[in-house]
Amino acid sequence: MKIDNLTPDAAILQEFGNRLARHRKQRGFSQTSLAEEAGLGVATLRRIEAGEGSQMESWIKLLKALRMTSSIDQFLPETVASPMVQARAESSPRKRRAASGKRWGDEV
Repeated sequence: MKIDNLTPDAAILQEFGNRLARHRKQRGFSQTSLAEEAGLGVATLRRIEAGEGSQMESWIKLLKALRMTSSIDQFLPETVASPMVQARAESSPRKRRAASGKRWGDEV
């Protein structure tokens, strides 16, 4: 299933659960063995695979148990600021000169 910005949240959770179950099976884990490896309860894993809501910490534990933490970089890449943005952030703010009281055209 292709996921995009119009995909409902429930459908995304269901697809995540389906994908997790496929990866688990491809790696030869039962629900019980993966839950044990990840330090989670079997009921928690079943809920996740069923597309029910879960905590991010549970997903991290499952990805570690499946040796898939590198997929986090694909899912949410690290951002790197451009050199110009970094230079602007590190420079001190520009200060305006105090008004001298003179106006344009007052020179006589």
